[in-house]
Amino acid sequence: MEKPSMALATFKGGIHPPDKKELSKDKTISPTKPPKRVVIPLVQHIGAPCKLAVGVGQEAKKGEVIGTPEGFVSAPVHSSVSGKVIAIGDFPLATGRMVTSVVIENDGKEEWTSLKDNPDYMKLSPDELKAKVKDAGIVGMGGAAFPTHVKLSPPKEKPVDVVILNGAECEPYLTADYRLMIERPQEVVEGLKILMKILGVNKGFIGIEDNKPDAVEAMKKAASGEPNIEVCALEVKYPQGAEKMLIKAAVGREVPPRGLPMDVGVVVQNIGTAVAVYEAARYGKPLIERVVTVTGEGIKEPKNLIVKIGTLVSDLIEECGGFKSEIAKVISGGPMMGFAMYSLDVPVTKGTSGVLVLPEEDVVHAEGFGPCIRCGRCIDICPMGLMPSMLSVLSEKGFYEETKDYNLFDCFECGSCTYVCPSKRPIVQFIRLAKSLVKP
Repeated sequence: MEKPSMALATFKGGIHPPDKKELSKDKTISPTKPPKRVVIPLVQHIGAPCKLAVGVGQEAKKGEVIGTPEGFVSAPVHSSVSGKVIAIGDFPLATGRMVTSVVIENDGKEEWTSLKDNPDYMKLSPDELKAKVKDAGIVGMGGAAFPTHVKLSPPKEKPVDVVILNGAECEPYLTADYRLMIERPQEVVEGLKILMKILGVNKGFIGIEDNKPDAVEAMKKAASGEPNIEVCALEVKYPQGAEKMLIKAAVGREVPPRGLPMDVGVVVQNIGTAVAVYEAARYGKPLIERVVTVTGEGIKEPKNLIVKIGTLVSDLIEECGGFKSEIAKVISGGPMMGFAMYSLDVPVTKGTSGVLVLPEEDVVHAEGFGPCIRCGRCIDICPMGLMPSMLSVLSEKGFYEETKDYNLFDCFECGSCTYVCPSKRPIVQFIRLAKSLVKP
């Protein structure tokens, strides 16, 4: 039975920033020009870095492994072009962190390494399918970049009975997942079915915010023959796409403090990840490209692009006609949780969901920030029920250990508190500082 629109699934707290999706939501996914060279970092995931598997001067084919995982929580890295390895060294990520990267000059031949095709992929065992996901180097593509095969290996004492696909895409401006749901809904559903088979689960949900009625419609149509898959419309509210918020909205379960979705029998995956899982199972294709939204009031032609991993952000800006006017900020990701970049010569990685270009007139340069005035706004809207004001004051004064008494590590840095603070306090930055200085 359809839920009435007044009873859309959601969570307590949250905010309503302008969504700005209209800039790119009608732009169909288009391929980028082949990059002249790619810079592929060996760390594109949470966990252990990859071990270098190539040397300078070596020829690499498209899809060939160039970094092998060292630990369980890791994922292999593959070449996204065919060509010669011309350099290996430390290059910056969008966050400013320097990591070992492989630079490959594209020879333009697009020569693939041999892949294992599986037309009957659904007949493979769960372990065989999981091995395909691992070998393809798939990680969470919503931004966190957690290795997918690890998420698909819950311990025996934490049985999973639900898989949720996150189609909320609540971050303003970004439309990459939306376009995948519109253009490739069948592949999204197939990816979900593979995830369900690997986990031995017979209940799947696809959660989509209600401001994307055409995506809800496309996914319902694609899932119409699947009795175990339900598409649910969610209230439009940020951060509706955060794992814990999505679980509360879709299945009514609350993840305990410091807990993981598997503690309540749930695994959450991103829409892009589901498509990558399908491609890995069906074609043996590794994760070497992804959809990236290049958008914002400062770019001439906003687009949704299918981008080879390792392509420089400067190439994407050029692909979209360049800047309109004086640019104040270029952000990797969205405006709420993304990172402002100090250089455009950084590569697109597996977790790059968007590149946001903001012109000078749209950026408020705060001249410092004021003291906390105890207004309580940040407490009212915190989706995790925390006290961001206390966390920021303690961190500002250097009382880092004391922040743990206020559940520091339950904060997932959504930025809602910073958005509503009348004193313009950089609350998330204070929280990040405290996290970097204390042990969990």
